[in-house]
Amino acid sequence: MTASEYANLVASLTDKDILNKWPEITPLKKISGIPTSNSDIKDNADSSLFEGHDEEQIKLMEELCIVLDNNDKPLGAGTKKLCHIMDNINQGLLHRAFSVFLFNENNELLLQQRADEKITFPGMWTNTCCSHPLCVPKELGISSNSDDLNQLHNAIEGVKNAAQRKLDHELGIPYNDSPLENFQFLTRIHYKAGNAGVTNNSESDSKWGEHEIDYILILKTANDITINPNLNEVSHQKFVSKHELKQMFEDEKLIFTPWFKLICNSFLFKWWDNLDNLSQFKDDKIHRLL
Repeated sequence: MTASEYANLVASLTDKDILNKWPEITPLKKISGIPTSNSDIKDNADSSLFEGHDEEQIKLMEELCIVLDNNDKPLGAGTKKLCHIMDNINQGLLHRAFSVFLFNENNELLLQQRADEKITFPGMWTNTCCSHPLCVPKELGISSNSDDLNQLHNAIEGVKNAAQRKLDHELGIPYNDSPLENFQFLTRIHYKAGNAGVTNNSESDSKWGEHEIDYILILKTANDITINPNLNEVSHQKFVSKHELKQMFEDEKLIFTPWFKLICNSFLFKWWDNLDNLSQFKDDKIHRLL
């Protein structure tokens, strides 16, 4: 299937199509309180998917992602497992994500190398933090002041809450070093990628992948922030200048996540030169990079 054919497939799926195709999704209207999981993560039918994988990472596959339509409208809750199986992705299943780019006072970007224990894209270098808001009120953007899930500003507030949580979980960056008001939302990208490059497999052979509408967040911090990485998530981390990152891209021994390369090639280096004036780049578009 070509990229344009795939884009047309995803755009053609109605809310009803998605919920009928994947009955494991819990529709939003049926969610009450804060759900944690809606399926047995180790059912016999697909236990081979987890063969040889880390137990802690397998447990995280129970988390509930926000399943979307092509226009970033939340439809319901689907497990991380459901949303990252390549067979489902190839049929158009889409979820919400975020990517944080954390810069220090020297305008250096904090990179992480994903731990080898990770089920998707292990061992790859990437931006500071890449993850998913959960299908819970706080990370959907629901508050006492507003419950409209289709308002972009509410979704942005939700992903900021998720980003703060995951910076703490993955890198040990405490909340007071990443205040919500310091996150700057710039744009959204829509992309698809298989787990290619991890074990010399091709994308078509991948069991796992990503298909996301990814919210891009910039965070400026002090140089002396606390970083205490969770080694089950992050094997290495370092701050780099723009020049140093470009040198890393030229090193054939290093492998980078596909979304990071997409964002760098399309946006990042232009942003990097304007970190004190990023508002000029903010938009409400969904940039289709399929």
